[in-house]
Amino acid sequence: MAEELKDKEEILNNEENQETVQAADEPKAEGRTDEKTEELTPEQDGEAQGKAETKDNEAEEGEKTPEELLALAQAEIEELKTQALYKQAEFENYRRRTIKEKADLVLNGSKSAVTALLPIVDDLERALPSMKNAEDVKAVAEGVELIYQKFLKALAGLGVKQMETEGKDFDVDMHEAIAQVPGVPDEQKGRIIDCVEKGYTLNDHVIRHAKVAVGM
Repeated sequence: MAEELKDKEEILNNEENQETVQAADEPKAEGRTDEKTEELTPEQDGEAQGKAETKDNEAEEGEKTPEELLALAQAEIEELKTQALYKQAEFENYRRRTIKEKADLVLNGSKSAVTALLPIVDDLERALPSMKNAEDVKAVAEGVELIYQKFLKALAGLGVKQMETEGKDFDVDMHEAIAQVPGVPDEQKGRIIDCVEKGYTLNDHVIRHAKVAVGM
C-alpha cells in the first residue's frame, strides 16, 4: 500500500510540473504575438523599390554573355565613329567655304569702291570734249566744281573723309610738318598756318597724313 501511494504522489507531482511549465511558456508566446510590425513610409518604400529595380537590372546585365556585351560595345563604338566622321566633314566644308570667301574678298574687295567712282569717270569723259571748245571759262569751272563735289560725296560714302586743318593744333598722328613759319603771333604758335596737301581718313583711320606748315 505504501508503494502505491508513493507512485500516485509522483504522478501528481509530474502533472503539476507540466502545468507549471506550460503556464510559464504561454506569456512568452503571447508576448511574441503582441509584437508590432514596423510600417514603411512612402519615401522608404520608393527607395526599396528603386533598389529592387537596380538589382533586377544588374541581374539582367549579369545574365548577358561576354559575346553580347562585346557586340554592344562594338555597336556603340561604330556609332561614335560615324558621328565623329560627320562632324569632321562639316568642319572641312566650313574651312573650305571660309578660305573661298577670304580669297573672294581679297580679289573683289575694291569692287564697291570702283563702282562708286565709275559715275565720276563718266562725268569727266563728258566734260573733256566740252572744255576743249568752251569759251565760257566760268561755266567750265562750275562744271569741274560739280564733278569735284560729286567725287567727294562718293568718297564719303566709302568712309573716306578729308582732314580739317585750318586753325587746328599740330598733331603728329594726323599731320606731317613740311615747313615752319617763324614770326607768327603767340596764339598761332604750334598751330597749322597752311595746308600744302590734304590728308584723308578711312573709317577714322589715317590713310594719308596732311602736309602742313606750322607756326613757330
